[in-house]
Amino acid sequence: MSNAVSANKLELVRIAEAVAREKDIDKNVVLQAMAEAIQRAARSRYGSELDIRAHIDPRTGDTTLVRVRTVVEEVEDEHREISLEEARRIKPDAEIGDELTDELPPIEFGRIAAQSAKQVIVQRVREAERERQYNEYKDRVGEIASGVVKRAEYGNVVVDLNRAEAIIPRRETLPREHFQPGDRVRAYIFDVRREQKGPQIFLSRTRPEFMAKLFAQEVPEIYDGTVEIVAVARDPGSRAKIAVRSHDPSIDPVGACVGMRGSRVQAVVNELGGEKIDIIQWTPDVASFVVNALAPAEVAKIVLDEDANRIDVVVPEDQLSLAIGRRGQNVRLASQLVGWDIDIMTEDEEAERRQREFQENTELFMKALDVDEMLAQLLATEGFTSVEELAWVDAAEIAGIEGLNEEFAEEIQNRAREYLEREAAALEEERKELGVEDAVLELPHMTPEIAVKLGREGIKTVEDVAYCAVDDLVGWRERKDGENIFHEGYLGPKELSRAEAEEMIMAARVQAGLIEPEAEEGSEEAAAEEGEGAAEDSTGKEA
Repeated sequence: MSNAVSANKLELVRIAEAVAREKDIDKNVVLQAMAEAIQRAARSRYGSELDIRAHIDPRTGDTTLVRVRTVVEEVEDEHREISLEEARRIKPDAEIGDELTDELPPIEFGRIAAQSAKQVIVQRVREAERERQYNEYKDRVGEIASGVVKRAEYGNVVVDLNRAEAIIPRRETLPREHFQPGDRVRAYIFDVRREQKGPQIFLSRTRPEFMAKLFAQEVPEIYDGTVEIVAVARDPGSRAKIAVRSHDPSIDPVGACVGMRGSRVQAVVNELGGEKIDIIQWTPDVASFVVNALAPAEVAKIVLDEDANRIDVVVPEDQLSLAIGRRGQNVRLASQLVGWDIDIMTEDEEAERRQREFQENTELFMKALDVDEMLAQLLATEGFTSVEELAWVDAAEIAGIEGLNEEFAEEIQNRAREYLEREAAALEEERKELGVEDAVLELPHMTPEIAVKLGREGIKTVEDVAYCAVDDLVGWRERKDGENIFHEGYLGPKELSRAEAEEMIMAARVQAGLIEPEAEEGSEEAAAEEGEGAAEDSTGKEA
């Protein structure tokens, strides 16, 4: 096209329509890009300091080229402005702020101008195409996308989704999974971002949500909401556990997911490269849910510690390896599914632990209450585990123990309270000797015992607490050489849970001025991630 105006006018419209169809964008966007290209060429011809605008009629292809000047009281830029007095000579009813236009003659496109116009059009069309892709896929986060593999780069897989390109990062692909160009692949859209080179669409085949979506595609009862997927835990490419429940008592949720002769679950297994899937019926009772989640192992006994969000599971000796699973896989997945730390032990180990705790409580009561071993054992047998419990429990509970009376119960409680007062005084004295500041005691979940323990580790100010990580306080677990190893923190898990440690640290950071109070919530999540970096679910021991 050598002349933007004299060329076949309808040709512009046909070109715009063809480009719009090919790139799946609005025709007006293409026409606007063409108009901008004409504007740029016109400014090169008539002067870049002028405000020149081009318009292409989307129906006829007629192109108009005008110079625009704004009416002002005092002219500062004579190329783009015109005084009110002069404007009224041209247009009597002109007012300040109005725009006056002067039509310009058509321009001839030289070689350089034509090349420049082409670049402008290509750039604008590319930007429009990227915006269309972003707007389309940002609303599809959480869906499954299907496409064809274009290439693999350093473990990352680039997928052609027909209307856009996406990437499966290496960490989001299944182990031992290799794709070749031309392979069809399905994956979960977990993120869409605007970036300099265009929208980036990220896919995953390892996330629990991908498995949940696959089941929704295979199981009509999940799709229509009759059966609900409550939780999914995956060891990608190896094993997974999925908890389901039914909102219709007549429908078995596990049977619905398995399908006739396992057809439904097998379709998901095949998609995930043979990943074994345990389908478990969800129940609101945590103990029952844990028993189901640890299947196929048989469970003898369960002890819940709601304060620490921890479950002790006792299994027969011959079920230990099965309950833990290869490299702790079974108990780890069960822990993820339930959302509690799970510690597996045999019946003999549980008996040993109970005996050890009984002995420790007996010695504590003998020392604190100044009573003989028989009475201390009696109190421990009745389930009392701390001096605080004895000091503040209803006296009738102690008096109700066989062989004791109200007078004796009162004496026991007096001794317990005196012991606690002595301990508190000793802790306060040690805290001051260690130099732990008073402000530390104001932090949430802080006790004199915790303050003293931290002081012994050199943590003596609110700022010291603020610079701690959650793992520093309560410890962490890591898997090394197939063994689950617990690294102790400054405090024991019975003294402070991970959630309480996070809250304490965040309050200290706010108080120390390290973060703004309004940023507390977001920073708390960051602290949780920091604390959980090396942490894994409790698995007791390895098979």
